[in-house]
Amino acid sequence: MTKLIAVLGDQLSHDGAALRCGDKSADVVVMAEVREEATYTGHHKQKLALTFAAMRRFADELERDGWQVRYTKLTDDDNAGSLVGEFARRAEEEGADEVITLAPGEWRLRQAFESAPIKIRQLPDDRFICSEKRFADWAEGRKELRMEWFYREMRRETGLLMEGDDPAGGEWNFDKENRKPAQPDLFREPAPTFRNDALVQEVLEMVEAEFPDNFGSLDEFNWPVSRAQAERSLEHFIAHNLHDFGTYQDAMLAEDRLLHHSILSSSINLGLLSPLEVCKAAEEAYKAGDAPINSVEGFIRQILGWREYMRGIYFLEGPDYTSRNALNHKRDLPWFYWSGETEMACMKAAIGQTRDLAYAHHIQRLMVTGSFALLAGIDPRQVQDWYLAVYIDAYEWVEAPNTAGMSQFADGGVVASKPYISSGAYIDKMSDYCGGCAYDVKAKDGEKACPFNSLYWHFLDRHRDRFEGNPRMGLVYRNWDKQKTETREAKLKTAEALLEKLDRGEAL
Repeated sequence: MTKLIAVLGDQLSHDGAALRCGDKSADVVVMAEVREEATYTGHHKQKLALTFAAMRRFADELERDGWQVRYTKLTDDDNAGSLVGEFARRAEEEGADEVITLAPGEWRLRQAFESAPIKIRQLPDDRFICSEKRFADWAEGRKELRMEWFYREMRRETGLLMEGDDPAGGEWNFDKENRKPAQPDLFREPAPTFRNDALVQEVLEMVEAEFPDNFGSLDEFNWPVSRAQAERSLEHFIAHNLHDFGTYQDAMLAEDRLLHHSILSSSINLGLLSPLEVCKAAEEAYKAGDAPINSVEGFIRQILGWREYMRGIYFLEGPDYTSRNALNHKRDLPWFYWSGETEMACMKAAIGQTRDLAYAHHIQRLMVTGSFALLAGIDPRQVQDWYLAVYIDAYEWVEAPNTAGMSQFADGGVVASKPYISSGAYIDKMSDYCGGCAYDVKAKDGEKACPFNSLYWHFLDRHRDRFEGNPRMGLVYRNWDKQKTETREAKLKTAEALLEKLDRGEAL
């Protein structure tokens, strides 16, 4: 009996378990661009274009490798419109009674596959370093699921940056060396560029025609759509940007949107690169003396630590994780998250970059757009929906715990031991945004005061019962209490005026 092997759009790895169990001479690979997956959220145009182009390139590679591939394009007349519908249609055509695939990266699809009219066998996705079962075993019996402890265990298991039983460099974490602001540098090596060949150009035109109102622009599309291109990006990063990645990984510059970041997350999340090979490439640079330990450890921690940990949290916590709202935040997401029309220079820069590139690095997401949403009391599900829609690397297994857990504290502390918030001083320290802002980052209250300043104290004041006893926040509350009554009242009054403007639908 012919088996159907389904390859989803973020499973573009030639060595995945589903393909490994197939027989090229007898089995058929099924791939499909379907409107249901293209529209369940308002994906950035570049996210759609990258996914479709990478899928088509991967299908071509499979055929050259000897596989029979049945590929459905989005605009094909007989497209069933959903993955389950396409699997059923192809199964009938091929006389197959079962579909084999890697388990999808979100509960929504897993549940759809489980209730499908055709049997869909979901194999564990072994392209990750830590399996779901391994993470659950690690988590069992722990009162706190802190990433740092998980990360250390993964270091020991993989041997990455280990010298026997000890961490390379004598420390597990070099964060204290990785928080320096950056300066403009005309000689910083730019990211590699990729020529839009006929396949990519066809996809770009289709996306523009089919999704004209989606967020974002296709003008600066420049993403790897094949493993060969992704390998080129990895080699470029290791050779040119890894050395200073760690030192400046938290920095933000208005005119240098990529700095020393790898821009590899989309390639890893699509399956074009494996997380372990990327970590090993960075480790080899350290061993060869080409990159310092603080940069290599900081980079590996983002993949071996945060990426694997976030996936573990998502599947451990279950399908209801995305609906949690521990702080009871209910304000609607401001419209300027989509338009970028705000006088806050940091928000304008981060949102504008997101619109143009479908990319912003972790500090722009966490401490600018994310921190503002948390301070302003935005509904965390709306914040999640925004992040899922606008970023090139956003898939729910990684986006939801980063947003609900790390960014918005909506999970009540499963991921983070305290909220990630700050006043405008942090953004001023780590960026060049504030110098050209309409607001004054030094002012604490009044119409021209940086909104982050008064909103920071308003957040702490309204959530005092929850956070006052947090050992990492006690000093902050003591500082608040030391301020004069009129000073505190002025800050709260300023914040309330800002929140009222948001409630009226006005920009800040």
